[in-house]
Amino acid sequence: MNITLGLTPLISLIAGILILVMPRLLNFIVAIYLIVIGLIGLFGLGSMHFR
Repeated sequence: MNITLGLTPLISLIAGILILVMPRLLNFIVAIYLIVIGLIGLFGLGSMHFR
């Protein structure tokens, strides 16, 4: 059984959990999320999968 995990959904999950735990960090987490997703899009790391 192979389980592939994309980088973008993993980052989204971590950001969502952090926002639920500490809502005051919403602006900070959203800014970091957007920067990371932008870097992933620019450098093509979206095709990287972890096994």
